[in-house]
Amino acid sequence: MKNFTFFFLALLLGLTDLFAQATFSTGQIDVNVNSYGRIRLFTTSDQVRHLQRASVLVGVGPNAVWDYLNDADIEVPTALVSNPQLSNFEITGTYNNAYSGAQPDVLVQYNIYGWTGGKYMILKLTIRNRQTTAINAKIGLDIIPELNQTYGNDTVTYLASQGIIRFHRGTAINMGVKLLSHTLHSLYSFDWYSGYNQDTSYWRWLNFGSIQQVYPSGAEGPVTIPSLPLINILPNASVVTYFAFALGINQTDVITAINEAQNKYNTVLSVDKISDLPVGYSLEQNYPNPFNPSTKIQFSINEPQYVTLKIYDVLGNEVANLVDKELSSGTYQYDFNASNLSSGVYYYKLQAGSFTETKKMMLMK
Repeated sequence: MKNFTFFFLALLLGLTDLFAQATFSTGQIDVNVNSYGRIRLFTTSDQVRHLQRASVLVGVGPNAVWDYLNDADIEVPTALVSNPQLSNFEITGTYNNAYSGAQPDVLVQYNIYGWTGGKYMILKLTIRNRQTTAINAKIGLDIIPELNQTYGNDTVTYLASQGIIRFHRGTAINMGVKLLSHTLHSLYSFDWYSGYNQDTSYWRWLNFGSIQQVYPSGAEGPVTIPSLPLINILPNASVVTYFAFALGINQTDVITAINEAQNKYNTVLSVDKISDLPVGYSLEQNYPNPFNPSTKIQFSINEPQYVTLKIYDVLGNEVANLVDKELSSGTYQYDFNASNLSSGVYYYKLQAGSFTETKKMMLMK
């Protein structure tokens, strides 16, 4: 029944999808994004699909949830980036609500990054509020696994110590998903059924409010809805969040791949350059401070330098390596998420050439 339904949904989305999609291969996984933002994952070696669909949800109320099937239309066509600057491969696309014209009026921008030999990819979501008033947005994903291109009897397990959502079934390929940039607020799975994609249902699942630790699905297989806490977005403002996806032969393989994605996020993607002006060397006090669980760390360098920014506990143990690469002159800002750390005093240290500075911050959960 599910295959029959998906066949006709594909027809309804139109033949345009055949020409406005993009794919890249890392040599381990293939990532495909269609013209309206549906993401699929395949193993490169056999071209078997393991993710039927991952798509974005942006909700602002029980009757106002932006989703792929009911609302998405093309703002900027899905495309493969010819010369990516942050990764070996990149797909971009921006999607609006023109198909339905329903609230919320948001733009959903994708940047999907991949690296040669990686069993993972990173999805950067930029959600822009185009309404004239602020919105309190619930941002999440709609995930339908298809491990070994087969539906049914999957188990969804939350690996709490790693923050990973694991999809698995016997000896089938495993898939892992992790929210990299924020604290996971809600995780809910249910058995797929035709017509589940209604605003009132999406809103309820996005606001489930706790983490479902294990969900053993039935014959139709699971649909999984992870979401962030409510985020206030001002008119014409945007919020950015990152998710990692990985495939592996077992749990250990998936954890390894997700950890590699986490490292790429920490060292490559999460440092934003906010000014090109050389203003000397400085390390600013993090803001907010105290914080829970996220804070911003800003620093400036006066000339191109190899830069490291590391976090230490009170005993001097390194607990996070935030930046470890060559940067051009300018001012940078890092959004540090400490959801995996316990409350207490921490120190952050910037080293750029001969310049070194350390400051103290307080995590209060």
